[in-house]
Amino acid sequence: MNGKNLQIIKKMTIEPIKEKLDDKIKRLNSSRVIKKVTPKGDLSWYVKWVSVFLILFATVARSAGTIPQYDMWFGLFGTLGWAWVGYLWHDRALLVLNSILVTLLIIGLVNYYFGAL
Repeated sequence: MNGKNLQIIKKMTIEPIKEKLDDKIKRLNSSRVIKKVTPKGDLSWYVKWVSVFLILFATVARSAGTIPQYDMWFGLFGTLGWAWVGYLWHDRALLVLNSILVTLLIIGLVNYYFGAL
């Protein structure tokens, strides 16, 4: 390899990030940089992620098309989890959306097991 190729390879390598995010935000001194504020590691964090996977399982069941009751049950518990997270975080949008979805899923389950309302 010649010297020119080595310079190109050196430019292509990724340097490890040595600067912490907080330090970088301070250095940028910008009002557009927003640090993530959602809690990590507390109970709401675990409920949030379990709920995400429940809703993903519900979507998989829905796409299979043959097991609608699983779609509704997984969706119900996933949206209940997100409604609770919305309550804990005082996030009205999460709370309203998931409360309405819980109501609709309960109606769907009642219709599935007991016939039309």
